[in-house]
Amino acid sequence: METIERIRLFLIESPIKMARLQGVGNVKGTVKRVILEMTSSSGIIGWGEAAPWEVFTGTPEGAFSALETYIRPHLIGRPVHRIRELMLHLDRMLVGHGEAKVAVEMAMFDIVGKLSGLSLADLLGGRVRDHIPLSFSIADPDFNADLERMHQMVPNGNTIYKVKTGVKSHREDLTHLEAIRKNFGHSVDLRVDYNQALKPFGAIKILRDVEAFEPTFIEQPVPRDCLTAMASFTAALDTPILADESCFNPRDLLELIQLGAADAISVKLMKSGGILKAQNLMAIADSVNIPGYGGTLWEGGIALAAATQFISATPGISLGCEFYMPHHVLTEDILEERVAHEAGNVVVPNGAGLGISVTETSIRENAKIITQA
Repeated sequence: METIERIRLFLIESPIKMARLQGVGNVKGTVKRVILEMTSSSGIIGWGEAAPWEVFTGTPEGAFSALETYIRPHLIGRPVHRIRELMLHLDRMLVGHGEAKVAVEMAMFDIVGKLSGLSLADLLGGRVRDHIPLSFSIADPDFNADLERMHQMVPNGNTIYKVKTGVKSHREDLTHLEAIRKNFGHSVDLRVDYNQALKPFGAIKILRDVEAFEPTFIEQPVPRDCLTAMASFTAALDTPILADESCFNPRDLLELIQLGAADAISVKLMKSGGILKAQNLMAIADSVNIPGYGGTLWEGGIALAAATQFISATPGISLGCEFYMPHHVLTEDILEERVAHEAGNVVVPNGAGLGISVTETSIRENAKIITQA
């Protein structure tokens, strides 16, 4: 029986090409994440990644500590193929730290896939799509720089853009949306994301102004616990409301459904705390025809490869994904070869497991290792 023999951890820091203004918090200079290397008893290596964001879920340092101190002792000697059983065990022995747990889960899936010759998507039931439409976030403090990026990207087939709003003044937001429509018309699929930036009082007037630009959806306009306000927006607006920070788990989703507070949801592996948990979330969403969108925090290539495989096998996540970090924001990714982008789509890797190649050398050459264990 194949078991987990060794776990190694790397807390890494990667420089990014541009600052990012997000309503709930801003990022500049570098991003941190935890890389997990799992070795099975026959020498097969699987990779996982934990990428928390301190204003959203937790800290990379906290994920590293959780993996090193609390989780690793429970992994050694465990059957590598009994993924669900081990994830249930980790939930019983450690509250929270979903990002740390999903890193373990994706490494196990990576090993099981390599042992069987199957991709993660195959292990989850098989693909329903080979390409996932890519959404790029307009979040540079210098809007003109983002507009120039769009002029370069749109001719190459990148047509989905999500504008981060609520960070600057409402007037500036409207000016930016107007500039995008003026430059590109309806050749681009325009979305808007407030990242909880608005207060419920007076928000509907702001959102009605935004609705004039015909966005595909408005994401998380108010703080996550303002569900009554979210429900009022879904009732009052023609534009769908997408819940992100308001929807971490099935209990959140059931409350959103009961209140009629969302038309769509953002599904993130780091937020869900697991691939299997994200499947459970989408099973509920599918039952009431609520579509999903592949969101991210600040993951690199390992976690986004896992999420790409997951979306490939999940019919209900039909609104595309924002897996642009490795190609457009990170100066270097730690994969030996990045997951391909083609004509505005993320191409689902064909290889076994996560379908990627990582080595300690590729980590050391392309990121700063802050600590390892």
